Amino acid sequence: MYFVYTIIASLGIFLIVKRMKKRRYCMDTKRLDGKTVLITGGSCGVGKETAVAMAARGARVILACRDLDKASKAVREIKFKSRRLDVCCMELDLANLRSIREFCKTFLQREKRLDILINNAGMPSILDWTDDGFSMCFGVNHLGHFLLTNLLLPRLKECAPSRVITLTCSNYKYQKLDFQDLNYNLLPFFTYCRSKLANIYFSHELARIVEGKGVTSYAVHPGFVQSGWTCHYSFLFRMLMQVIMWMFFVPCEVGAQSVIYCAVSDEAVKHNGGYFVDCRPATLRPFARDAGVAKKLWEASERLVKLA
Repeated sequence: MYFVYTIIASLGIFLIVKRMKKRRYCMDTKRLDGKTVLITGGSCGVGKETAVAMAARGARVILACRDLDKASKAVREIKFKSRRLDVCCMELDLANLRSIREFCKTFLQREKRLDILINNAGMPSILDWTDDGFSMCFGVNHLGHFLLTNLLLPRLKECAPSRVITLTCSNYKYQKLDFQDLNYNLLPFFTYCRSKLANIYFSHELARIVEGKGVTSYAVHPGFVQSGWTCHYSFLFRMLMQVIMWMFFVPCEVGAQSVIYCAVSDEAVKHNGGYFVDCRPATLRPFARDAGVAKKLWEASERLVKLA
């Protein structure tokens, strides 16, 4: 019984310390009037809170989402919270390469500007396959955003200075890439970790490729946030995770702060290709800073999405 009391007391102390710990907020008040911001998966979670912040600063905000009904509802909420009307949504399924190409074609015909691209949409640890035969995590989290960014890169260069922000996760540290099996789809958690590591390599190599062309690239870990990613799982798992998220995770508004920081801060520009946590640059594990691996992944990704 003493052991049980000790565990309960330790958990209570942990929760108190966690709630006392202050997360950094983006204090930069820079306006984005005349700028266009594209956010993938912006209908909920960190993406929606980021959209509110971008719209409130005067930007034209476009949500690229798979579920247009859900996205349309989010657009109304974003307009209400930001007190801005220049917010809309477009259909995009990152699990389908054809959808990405059609989206980019429509976007480039309709929109004359793209100043900030936020690769926010993410697929949690599930064992499924995209329409093109890629593992769902790797296909959506990395390959989908890889193709999207490359197809929109000419417009980003035209509108320079511009930025690309890709959301990743600190779980990257638990896996390394296996180029013999990039499409790894065996253990859900490790599949997710590999996709998040790929996000970091992508962001780093993109920064190298566009160096001196007015486009900067950042990888952001928003923290562990109270988002709706559990919708892909069973009812019992969702209930369990709701309790865990309430105790240990941060609100989406807090998680969005590092994304907002990289979108507006002049200080962030000094760290092109950097990895950000809590509104400041953070140090990656040595294997995640390997420029040779980043270049190799870029070339492999070009072949997989048929850009090469």
